[in-house]
Amino acid sequence: MSRLGRRSFLALAGTGGVTAAVGAVAAVASGGDRARVAAPVASVVPFHGEHQAGIVTPAQDRLHLAAFDVETDSRDELIALLQQWTDAAATLTAGGSLTPDAGYDSPPTDTGEALGLNAANLTITIGFGAGLFTKDGKDRFGLAKHRPAALIDLPHFPKDALEPARTGGDLVVQACADDPQVAVHAIRNLARIGFGTVSVRWSQLGFGRTSSTSTAQATPRNLFGFKDGTANLKAEESDSLAEHVWVGGDAGWMAGGTYLVARRIRMHIETWDRTSLREQEQVVGRDRTEGAPLSGGTEFTEADLTRAGNDGAPLVARTSHVSIAHPSRNDGVRMLRRGYNYTDGSDGLGKLDAGLMFLAFVTDPRTHYVPMQTAMARNDAMAEYLRHTGSGLFAVPGGVAPGGYVGQRLFEA
Repeated sequence: MSRLGRRSFLALAGTGGVTAAVGAVAAVASGGDRARVAAPVASVVPFHGEHQAGIVTPAQDRLHLAAFDVETDSRDELIALLQQWTDAAATLTAGGSLTPDAGYDSPPTDTGEALGLNAANLTITIGFGAGLFTKDGKDRFGLAKHRPAALIDLPHFPKDALEPARTGGDLVVQACADDPQVAVHAIRNLARIGFGTVSVRWSQLGFGRTSSTSTAQATPRNLFGFKDGTANLKAEESDSLAEHVWVGGDAGWMAGGTYLVARRIRMHIETWDRTSLREQEQVVGRDRTEGAPLSGGTEFTEADLTRAGNDGAPLVARTSHVSIAHPSRNDGVRMLRRGYNYTDGSDGLGKLDAGLMFLAFVTDPRTHYVPMQTAMARNDAMAEYLRHTGSGLFAVPGGVAPGGYVGQRLFEA
């Protein structure tokens, strides 16, 4: 498979002294020269950098997440795919399209549904599942010795109801954007590029981010109607990110990377909607309107887990979601969440198939996810209203320099 040409940028002077960026993007070349076609861009998130975009990037409004199974046993074909995906991601996040076409009598190179749309802050983040290293006891690509110790097989947590068709994957691609069509277009075209090399195992559309990853963003609400992610890590907390999100520089090919935990959590919407507001707030540990902890204050007041009411019981119940997930009860660990609401119609029984596509980035899932999720599954009062139906854990390599590709350090290790 041939690589995509790199896009270049031109500066186009506008009237009144205003300038607009124009991306010159390249084709999926089948041979010959790589032609460049200018495409207008706006709201562009830089693709290249120390870390992959789409992690600390201010959370966009829309998600298209897809996990892939690798069908080939050829190491060279896998590398070529990652090269193509990297070039395509650089092009698409710059607001370009995968042009020019091979010819009028051939299928268009770009599927076309994003033509005329701007980049919409599109980010494309790529990660590797355990199956890329060893699958069914086979080391297909000579990578088994490089599997990070932190890339574990997640345990079966209490009350899990995982569906195999929504779980696992050798590769994952997270596309986030402020326009749903831009996010869908990105995944669609990467899947098309990978045809014959990979196949989609599962995918999930998301809307309405359920956390903020920047202090400039207001706290959004989940489908239970409560503000979600008030205490989330923020991009501005560089020291905390280094401690809880980024993998250290002594981690070989994973230096500068992180681990993505993806969990599809169905909410029992109808049951929740018949629950009293008093009980809802006690389950969450916050008031619904302001988002303040029940121990008092405003949204960003630190919850006081020791403050008691007139009856002597803690105002923030020990079984509440806020209490169970609090760093003080989890060895001080934190995670960077950037999940999304989802609604996938009904289940055929008159109930909504809706909930949260939970996404969290952590430095090590063994310390920063598994203990907390185990405690929540066992003791969190909210667990009564939730069912985990899908799951995945992926190693997300560090960022890409111009001319490189995602995972290059792994394959050159």
